[in-house]
Amino acid sequence: MTTIDTSVPTEPGGSDPAGEGAKGLRPNVLGIGGAIVMAVAGSAPAYTIAASTASLTAAVAFAGPAALLWCGIPMVGIAWAFAYLGRGETNAGASYAWVRRAIHPVIGYLCGWSLIVAGLVFMVTGSLPAGAVTIGLFSTHLATNTALVTVVGSIWFLVMAVMVFLGVRITADAQWIMSTVEIAILLLFAILCLVHAQHAAVTPFRWSWFSPTAFHGTAGFAAGALVAMFYYWGWDVASNLSEETQNSRRNPGLGGIVAVFIVFALYEIFTIATQLTLTSKTISANAADVLTVLGRDAWPGVGGKLLAVAVMLSTIATLETTIIQVTRSLFAMGRDRTLPPSLARIHPRWRTPWVACLVSGIVSLILFALSNYVGSVGNILSDTISAIGLQIAFYYGFAALAVPIAYRHRLFHSAKELFFAGILPLVSAGFMFYVFVKSIPGLNNPSLEMGLGLLGFGLIPLAIAWSRGSSYFRGPFLVPFEEQEPQPS
Repeated sequence: MTTIDTSVPTEPGGSDPAGEGAKGLRPNVLGIGGAIVMAVAGSAPAYTIAASTASLTAAVAFAGPAALLWCGIPMVGIAWAFAYLGRGETNAGASYAWVRRAIHPVIGYLCGWSLIVAGLVFMVTGSLPAGAVTIGLFSTHLATNTALVTVVGSIWFLVMAVMVFLGVRITADAQWIMSTVEIAILLLFAILCLVHAQHAAVTPFRWSWFSPTAFHGTAGFAAGALVAMFYYWGWDVASNLSEETQNSRRNPGLGGIVAVFIVFALYEIFTIATQLTLTSKTISANAADVLTVLGRDAWPGVGGKLLAVAVMLSTIATLETTIIQVTRSLFAMGRDRTLPPSLARIHPRWRTPWVACLVSGIVSLILFALSNYVGSVGNILSDTISAIGLQIAFYYGFAALAVPIAYRHRLFHSAKELFFAGILPLVSAGFMFYVFVKSIPGLNNPSLEMGLGLLGFGLIPLAIAWSRGSSYFRGPFLVPFEEQEPQPS
């Protein structure tokens, strides 16, 4: 089996797309702990609860816990699928490379493209709350000023972009600090909110909140699942860092699986606490940061400030991991010449894809400026969450589908392999595709334009790369991943 050589990013013909004989990404920087921390930070529990609860409530009312549960089960299957695929090939492009090899180069390319556009859109979705929460620590009135929020959010984005440029080691150290403080605050308030809810519940708890019948038909289920996908998204940054991780065929996949279970528990606890203690009107009125309101309710005075800090740290952390996902995907595509090869340039000292960092930074700042003309922070969040959900469903679905194809010769070796390499990823892929198709009729025009429009726009650079003869499109596909033991446990 062929593995990726990360020492020099070259084409088969021997040319160096970096143009300077640059070394590859710095290997063996992250251990298993670092992979888990990065994956949790990628899902950004505090930020996601703060910014997405209003969208989830608007989509499914009190069925939020059910949406997170019934989307969480196939999300475990997706994480398991990434672990299997990572065992077969180490590549910073992750699904972009795996789907190409297992299914077809065109589908693989679109998987990589969907991650990139989702990441670029999210940088606006993430930076605006970072700005709003930061300003809100000093003035709640100014936190509604979209222009000021954009400026402060852009500053946070630039700080994180510089850290990513300086290397994964510095990034990982920062993530350990930010994520540890964030999770500690969340665990404290998970207990406080549940205790407080016993005495101040505005809505009584019901087990029906977890029922698959809690939704208003299949359209309601799809709408809730689309938002829930956004909740979970981001843990796969560990796979994009595989070329920079120790034991690269095991640790990234394991980190993603552990992270999904951690964030699932946090999401369920805070969604239940929110539904118990806050009215739908309060949730809707605080769409950009429901978590801080929940904190003030559970612990008047200090609570709101502490959770605001957690949201700020979580938002900054996930901005950093999103930049990593986008830049590593651009790097992998530049290395394969499916995007301009200059994107594969590696900084000789920091060993990071500096051109990819620069390009993603410029594009994001342009999007920040344009967001001022879109509307309020709440409207921007609502539209982009649904759009990103479509792109997530697309590339997660094909990554899961790639597993039974890639390991087709091993499926009947044992019941364990049949389930984990066959049935589980197939069911998870089917879930993603079902939500993708079923949710489209219910989305508004901005969500569809960002979700499907940007995905379809990827056909243009794909056609250019194909016409220029990139070996990515010429090489063999439907190649089995069977030389490596796939079980990620």
